[in-house]
Amino acid sequence: MRLLLVADTHVPKRARTIPDAVRRAASEVDLIVHAGDWVSEAVLDEFLALGPVLGVWGNNDGADLRARLPEIARAEIEGVRVAVVHETGAATGRERRMDAAFPDTDVLVFGHSHIPWDTTTPAGLRLLNPGSPTDRRRQPRCTMMTLTLAEGTIRDLALHEVVRD
Repeated sequence: MRLLLVADTHVPKRARTIPDAVRRAASEVDLIVHAGDWVSEAVLDEFLALGPVLGVWGNNDGADLRARLPEIARAEIEGVRVAVVHETGAATGRERRMDAAFPDTDVLVFGHSHIPWDTTTPAGLRLLNPGSPTDRRRQPRCTMMTLTLAEGTIRDLALHEVVRD
């Protein structure tokens, strides 16, 4: 199963629309995973029109999005226990904190920092932050990730540069 991992779209504040590259990627996967900060409910609806979504609200999301999305989302996908959350706190100590907070999880997708992240904790939890496809902040480029899961394992993970339209 192929997944698109995105976070921190911040539409229409950081970009007027979802970048075309993100739309194309979303239409080519089995599941869109969004780790919050949609900002506009219309963005959620646009992603839902492109395919199934597993998503959470972020700190910049209002009551409308919080009414439709959980703070933490969980799903078992191809035998892999996936959780999604917007914020994980400071990078220092993140692995230890997330091991304690998500003991029954194989992959945790998160956002908030706009910084791509891929580490594995001492307990074996894979931590993935796709960055932001619309607001690179101090990063060299805007980004998203694709992830392939099969038979209980990660088969492929790729970080993709997103060129804004």
